[in-house]
Amino acid sequence: MPEFAPAEPTRVAATFSFLKKRTQEGARRSASSVFHALVMAVCAVGAYYFAELVLGHQGPLFAATSAIVALGFTREPRVRRVLEVGIGCTIGIAVGDMLLHWLGSGIWQAALVVFLSILLARFLDSGVIFTTQLALQSLLVVLLPIPTGGPFTRSLDAVIGGCFALAATFLIPKDPRRQPKDDLKEVLHQLSLVLRECAASLSYNDATTAWHALARARGQQHRIDQMRQGLRGSVEIAKLAPMYRRHLNEVAGMARLMLRVDYAMRSSRILARRLASAINNTALSDAGMVNLAEVLTGTAAAVDELGAAVTGSKSHVSLSHTRESLAEIAIRLHPATLEITRMEGETLVLLFRTLMVDLLEAANVEPSEARALLPDL
Repeated sequence: MPEFAPAEPTRVAATFSFLKKRTQEGARRSASSVFHALVMAVCAVGAYYFAELVLGHQGPLFAATSAIVALGFTREPRVRRVLEVGIGCTIGIAVGDMLLHWLGSGIWQAALVVFLSILLARFLDSGVIFTTQLALQSLLVVLLPIPTGGPFTRSLDAVIGGCFALAATFLIPKDPRRQPKDDLKEVLHQLSLVLRECAASLSYNDATTAWHALARARGQQHRIDQMRQGLRGSVEIAKLAPMYRRHLNEVAGMARLMLRVDYAMRSSRILARRLASAINNTALSDAGMVNLAEVLTGTAAAVDELGAAVTGSKSHVSLSHTRESLAEIAIRLHPATLEITRMEGETLVLLFRTLMVDLLEAANVEPSEARALLPDL
């Protein structure tokens, strides 16, 4: 009988490849975070020593921790994080002190205080940091001795740390345009791939490829939500940082563009799902499949142009050229022009028209003008 080679070398190679990939990704993250980590360290230590040396607080840990929380690597706007830390800390101390006065100290009192504090925080605000700070401060009031200067010195420490974080954000901010441009370029690239996969599903009469396009489009929603949250932070920096205030209109425009791209990605999900059904039910003629695949491919190319135009990655690509490319496709979106006759195929064209309006608006075409480009049905 033939001898089979052991699978152990394959597992070792796979493990080595995984560790190498993770190491490279970690090294890239660390390299890109050096400056931000330095700012966080300086702000945390600076807030701590300011509260200790200037205000005379003993062990003002909350000054350092609130600075770190406010300057963290999340995409949330930092002003909101600072307010959540400061207000959550203050309300948490007040709630804990009030319940301690009524219930006394002990294990079951501590559990009840934390439980009620979390419910109160969720009632007042949906922020995760706000809930965490309120519950934590209530717990510390019940379990730890009151610091010198009274329980609300911790609240003041949190405010000091937040002020240091805000000062760092507005005095030495990163360019608020850079991350949104990278985000827009990536999400438009993914939208282009979705459209190309839809076109491939028609070219090869393969519904599975359409399902793959649907899965890709669905997988982008969490990323888009994070990007839109990050754009709110960029708009915040552009409003408040003197260095970048002149770029406010540009950043706000990218925020509006991301909203239209979000709508377009949602429309592509509906289109891909209906496309898979149409292929399975043989709802398109051969000519209809060829024509629809052609306009899908052309739209994908126009989306690539849109990404290059809004990010400036290719100097020869302009937004006006992108609008012209999309308009040339829009005027063809009629079932008769595409040689589509059955109702399910006509539904695909209607869904595609919705996606086209979203893309035209993303290219700075007024909604009424975008709809006027579509042929009357």
